[in-house]
Amino acid sequence: MSAHCQLTGRQPGFGHNISHSHRRTSRRFDPNIQSKCYWLPSEGRYVRLALSTKGIKTVDMIGIEAAVARIRARGGKV
Repeated sequence: MSAHCQLTGRQPGFGHNISHSHRRTSRRFDPNIQSKCYWLPSEGRYVRLALSTKGIKTVDMIGIEAAVARIRARGGKV
């Protein structure tokens, strides 16, 4: 699963690990992506979404129908 949220579009950030001797090596800050199933009543089926934890809270706030509409408006596949 790729490390990006279908709803919020959150993607990995990049930076450096800095050692005690101050050598820098590349690192990646991945968002907390969770796979979650929701019942979509308008289509009579379950949809599996890859959401960040903030995306899950957004779905709880606005509802699954509005969230799926936002994902489709961004060009995402549900």
